[in-house]
Amino acid sequence: MLILLPPSEGKADTGTGRRLDLTRLSLPELTPARQEVLAALIALSGGDETAALAALGLSAGQRGELARNARLDRAATAPAGQVYTGVLYEALDLASLPAPAQRAARRTVLISSGLWGAVRLTDRIPPYRCPIGAKLPGVGALSAYWRRALAPAMAAAAGDGPVLDLRSGAYAATWTPRGEQAGRTVTVRVLHERETPAGPTRSVVSHFNKATKGRLVRDLLMAGARPRTAAGLVTALRDLKYTVEEQPTPPGRPRQLDVVVTEL
Repeated sequence: MLILLPPSEGKADTGTGRRLDLTRLSLPELTPARQEVLAALIALSGGDETAALAALGLSAGQRGELARNARLDRAATAPAGQVYTGVLYEALDLASLPAPAQRAARRTVLISSGLWGAVRLTDRIPPYRCPIGAKLPGVGALSAYWRRALAPAMAAAAGDGPVLDLRSGAYAATWTPRGEQAGRTVTVRVLHERETPAGPTRSVVSHFNKATKGRLVRDLLMAGARPRTAAGLVTALRDLKYTVEEQPTPPGRPRQLDVVVTEL
């Protein structure tokens, strides 16, 4: 099984160990693309401040992010699982997982990134700011750039097992499984069901969607789930007492699941 997660805007303040070495990251076939995007980000962040803030969607109060970006090639690093600190990663709480679940997480999880393409939890990276919606000089729109670069690496990482795709829309657009692989891919939408005077109503969850997905991954890892098919993955979620409803899926497209929660 491969589990695909989005990155988080929230990140650790600083790394704790050796400097960045792109050649030591997982998916080494992405090294040339990572080098190109990193160089463009460093150049942008060390140049005209107004242009850099606009390109990265930052406010004037966030100019410190530019200074950090400009030093990425010599910055201290930490495992990606410690660098990302947002809501999903708080709910996943990797550090508190027992050893077998941590080993499973290292084996199965890939995190999408506007800067790195995709990384494993153990890949050492520095904190950075580079949203997937950014346009970098010489590179262009990162979403389109990574669509071209990621396909072979992601298809190989997925192999012949099921894929649980929990990425947000912008990151999901950087790699879309095709053909037979799409049939083994499961995407998740979180719906909140609550009682009203007119009866039960459901709404799409936004912020707490991330927390639910973090708990879902944690539960799968804690249970030692190792499904061999998309159907087996759905069964594993139901065995964990998740309310799961599968939506009609056109041929050649990933299967869409609605996970219905009553508490956020």
